[in-house]
Parts: sequence; structure tokens; C-alpha cells
Amino acid sequence: MPFPEPDPLDEQAEPVQESFSAEELLPEEPAAAAITMEDAKLKAVLEAIVYVTDEPLSLEQICIAIEQPRDRVIDLLEQLTADYEQPERGLSIREVAGGFKMTTKPEHHEAVRRFVKNLNPPLKLSLPALETLAVIAYKQPITAPEIMEIRGVQGASVLKTLLDRKLIGTAGRKAVVGKPILYKTTREFLVQFGLKDVGELPSLKEFQELARMDTETDTETDTHTETDTETGTPIEEAAAETVPEVGASSAGEAE
Repeated sequence: MPFPEPDPLDEQAEPVQESFSAEELLPEEPAAAAITMEDAKLKAVLEAIVYVTDEPLSLEQICIAIEQPRDRVIDLLEQLTADYEQPERGLSIREVAGGFKMTTKPEHHEAVRRFVKNLNPPLKLSLPALETLAVIAYKQPITAPEIMEIRGVQGASVLKTLLDRKLIGTAGRKAVVGKPILYKTTREFLVQFGLKDVGELPSLKEFQELARMDTETDTETDTHTETDTETGTPIEEAAAETVPEVGASSAGEAE
């Protein structure tokens, strides 16, 4: 029985199928790779800029630094922030005081604190200064007589220390007899405590624990006159009290 002759159309079909391949898509790949490399380079520059600066960087500063539009900078910041949120990273990029700053992650604070205690200690605030700063932070704007009534002790030297360190500033004068100066926290306060705004302030109990942890190792050897002479009221009780109305007698006292 004779075999059927092959259909010439079948012979032509195979070459046609072989001509279709992924090679037609290859010209698009280099373009995609180029965009990825450009984003990676910009993210690396952005990471370096945030790392080397002590002050939080605003969006405008970053846009100028890497010469990119605002929308792209926001997208790059979101990508970089997500990268640092991975559990194997010990740092994070947070929005602090209207800018962006690299900080250690809260879950590693205790380990970092133990390490830092073995280094040369930085200049610290005394317990009375921390108490006064807490009262101002939670009750601002507030006058010196009002602070004195809450804490129960004079604190002119403490206020001067906080002003010198730019942790507090003046906020005008109160419209009462004597027109005492009002005090409030500053941007430097937000930067030093790693806060976006005063709404992120820790609870009073957490603030008290922070004060104890920072001073417990130095209490025995601390000879600051301010610490020896001013016992103060526990911060949780002091800052939680209602600020009394300041009458003519207290408003006229010296600040």
C-alpha cells in the first residue's frame, strides 16, 4: 500500500513556528534594567544623605540634593523605608520634626543602651531638669510660676539650662497681672527625643522610667548642686496635676 505523500503545507509550517521567539522582546529588557539601575543609584544616594546628616532632612532638601521631583522623592523614600523595615535591619528611617532621619529601631533600644553606657557618657540632663522639661512638654505653654507650683520647688537655674540647650523657648507672655513669660518645647526637643510632634510624647510612666534609667548609674557619684538641692516631685505625679489658676500674687513673682 503506498504511503501518502507529505503535505507541502506541513513542511512549511515548522519554519514559520521557529521564526517566532522571545528575541523580539529582548530590546525592551535593557530599558527596564536601565530604569532599575537608576532607581537603585538614587536610593543609594538618598540613603547616604539621610545617614550623614544629624538634622532631619525635609522633602525640599532631598529634592534639591538628588535633583528629582517631589513625587519621585516620596516614592523613593517609601521604597527605602520599606527596605529598612525588614527584621534583619537594625535601623529605620522615620519622619521626625517635619523631616526624615535614620534612627535605631525601638526593639533594639535596650541592647544599644547597654552598649552606649560603656562609652564616654554624653552631657546629660539632671532629674530636676527632666522633670521640668516634662512639665513644660505636657502643659505647654506654661509660665515659671506655674511650673514652680506643680513641682513645689524653685527652678530658675533649671529653666536657664533648658533654654541654653535650646530644648525650650519662649512663647510670648500670659495675659495676667505681671505678664509672666510662657515657655514651650522647641524643634530641638523633637529632634533630641526622636519625635514627629508632641503628639508622639510617651506616657508619663514611660517618661519617668526613662529618667530613672538615665540617672540610676550616676546617682551615687553625681555631685551636681542642682540634683543635691532640688528633690522635686515625682514626674508622674507632678505633670499629672492640674495646673492651678495663677492669681495676681503668683503671677507677679520673679521668673
